[in-house]
Amino acid sequence: MVDYGGDKRAQVLHDADKAFEFLASVNVDLDHVFSIDVRRLRRRIDYRLMPYLFLCYAMCWLDKAILNYANVMGLQKDLKLKGNEFSNANTYFYAALTIAELATGFILNKVPAQKWLGANVILWGVSTACVSAAQNYRSLLATRILVGIFEAAVAPCLMLLVSQWYTKSEQAPRFCIWYCGLGVGQIVGGLESFGFQHVQNPVFSGWRIMFVIMGGATVLVGCFTLLFVAENPLTANYLTNGEKSALLQHISVNRTGVENRHFVLSQVLELLLDIQIWWLVTITISVAITSGVISSYSTTLLTNFGYKPKSAALLNSISGVVSIFSALATGFGVRRTGNRWLWIIAALIPSIMGAGLMSFMPRTHKSGILAGIYLVNTCTATLPHIYQWTASNIAGHTKRPIAMGFITAAFGIASLIGPQTFRAKDAPLYQPARLTVLITLSCGAILTAGLALYYRIENKKRDDQQQKSGDVGANEQETWGNLTDRQNPAFRYVV
Repeated sequence: MVDYGGDKRAQVLHDADKAFEFLASVNVDLDHVFSIDVRRLRRRIDYRLMPYLFLCYAMCWLDKAILNYANVMGLQKDLKLKGNEFSNANTYFYAALTIAELATGFILNKVPAQKWLGANVILWGVSTACVSAAQNYRSLLATRILVGIFEAAVAPCLMLLVSQWYTKSEQAPRFCIWYCGLGVGQIVGGLESFGFQHVQNPVFSGWRIMFVIMGGATVLVGCFTLLFVAENPLTANYLTNGEKSALLQHISVNRTGVENRHFVLSQVLELLLDIQIWWLVTITISVAITSGVISSYSTTLLTNFGYKPKSAALLNSISGVVSIFSALATGFGVRRTGNRWLWIIAALIPSIMGAGLMSFMPRTHKSGILAGIYLVNTCTATLPHIYQWTASNIAGHTKRPIAMGFITAAFGIASLIGPQTFRAKDAPLYQPARLTVLITLSCGAILTAGLALYYRIENKKRDDQQQKSGDVGANEQETWGNLTDRQNPAFRYVV
């Protein structure tokens, strides 16, 4: 618990968090602060924050999915794409996204996540609408690269925003709630594709109309984010000073702070030498290769297995239901029991089974292949937990946002690899791609168990050191100082 007494107000911390400066200067009645119902306060924050974060991610994933749907609506024919050009459009999109993700980590050390998120959502909405004007491969490529650059802000900003408002255990279901936007994107995209496939317009094809509508809706979401989402608890105009104080006290157990804009080069160097970031990057790549396949080729696989384009769009939308259920089940499971690693593996097991069905089920068994495609979607529930592991287990106001950029860039790298396993010469079954999904998901499960063991060993070392030193609890420097997880002896990794 943070002490609100006068001694703290006189204390000067090295490179203090803005939250500490607020607590040190604010004039509040302590009895009032301690009487505030944190559960009720948390619900108010949920209503003010989570719908906008959910919409941002839903639009983000819907944008990824609609190119998949446009492919079966005649995009390749209209733009006269040849060979691997459609795969290359996806590849360059993710290449742009990956590079921009790395830059985003550095930008978020200086720019509020809410402002950066809202501005980029608006710009990516405009770029999405511009895809409708593409006339050939080059114009499609140019617009998709722009979309990738602006879309890169979404995941790191959402990770940082949630970690500023909630404790580590509270973050898990909320990461999964905004991540459910993926499933909603799959469902809405499938229904949208089915509807626009009935549009017969020789001048402006159905897939073009779909991009215009999606782009406009994305711009609106970006405007709402800028107008209605607070930068952090310190700037929330719907909270009183007493409520802000109660909330900051509540989240102080994170040992990750709220805001500090100082860039510390040593934290960047520490991150590069930290084994956990590379472990997390490897896990992300292993499980996210499948996400790249799902977003870019699931509908194409269905059509190649004999389903008509309209039926494939509707059938693929059911994958969204699987994604939503998996995310919510694992998110609230972590909230109640902890053990993120176990829930990640629990989500990967059905995916591995599904990949096996996709890889080895005879093509004549359509129902078995369809079940495999649905089961593979449970792997999407692993990513919010990997993201939350990153947000919870890496501290330091320079180190943490850059780490978030690394992890989301790893998703981009995986998504680069995924579409490239779908080579034109392997059509229509794409057997090498399906085997890649099976192998990488299995590797992800093994690596996750290993990282959990590493965290337990690290925590045991710190507990032993604390017992030897006789220190109990965390001091103000350890709670609100700009310390990394390595520098802070009171920091403990969540497993």
